[in-house]
Amino acid sequence: MATTRTAKPLVVRRRARGGRRSVVLTVLTGLMLVYTLLPLAWLLINATKTQEGLLGSFGLWFADDFALFDNIATTLTYDGGIFTRWLLNTVLYVVVGAGGATLLATVAGYGLAKFDFPGKKAVFAVVIGAVAVPGTALAVPTFLMFSNLGLTDTPWAIIVPSLITPFGLYLMWTYAAEAVPGEVLESARVDGAGEFRTFFRISLPLLAPGIVTVLLFSVVTTWNNYFLPLIMLKDPAWYPLTLGLNSWNAQAATAGGEAIFHLVITGSLLTIIPLIVAFLLLQRYWQSGLAAGSVKE
Repeated sequence: MATTRTAKPLVVRRRARGGRRSVVLTVLTGLMLVYTLLPLAWLLINATKTQEGLLGSFGLWFADDFALFDNIATTLTYDGGIFTRWLLNTVLYVVVGAGGATLLATVAGYGLAKFDFPGKKAVFAVVIGAVAVPGTALAVPTFLMFSNLGLTDTPWAIIVPSLITPFGLYLMWTYAAEAVPGEVLESARVDGAGEFRTFFRISLPLLAPGIVTVLLFSVVTTWNNYFLPLIMLKDPAWYPLTLGLNSWNAQAATAGGEAIFHLVITGSLLTIIPLIVAFLLLQRYWQSGLAAGSVKE
């Protein structure tokens, strides 16, 4: 009986501590949520205002006139529809650059994880070293190399560097080493399956969560790429959205320049919508893949 009486307060204390810890985490999570969503709310609210409404209203509340759809129409048609061209350019860079980077990272990571060859440790050291090097440090050497090749001010100046993602390669390397059991590959080889058939029929479904993760990182990185296009491109016809909106913002800030700041805000809103949609769609497959991989027969 004495033991039972002593145990009860301990259980109560542990539950009380757990409750307090849960409240603290909930408050911190709520603060992070507000901190994250506040800029998006500001962007959405101000995209509904005209240029005059931006100057005469509070930033976190709507103005009297609701002009979201008019702003979208004006943004898409301003200056001969150049925003649409920037959007298509960005989609091109993402589809070819990020898609190609994901493909190369998947194939190379799988090969490095499941095959042994001379110099594998040296390759690992190079990949780790490449992950530690920031992209901005390579921008100027990349520009000089592409300038000598005559590829600057072309889409290839953005696509080709986007194909190289050391972090994605390292991520797929480590993920493939654990996600694809060696016994399964050996069984497939014993049954007469070739390497390509084994990869596409057995390994690729097991790698799906890792592939989606690398794709998400590559898409976000390429979509938000700014510094590389800034030094590579001069022709506004090849600008991505980031560089195009920056040129509009500089134009709006010029003394005596045309008042287009409301178009900058609306364009920024249109820029982040595809990223949100892509993340929500890919996250579903990511979570389903992780759940399926966690089930053991």
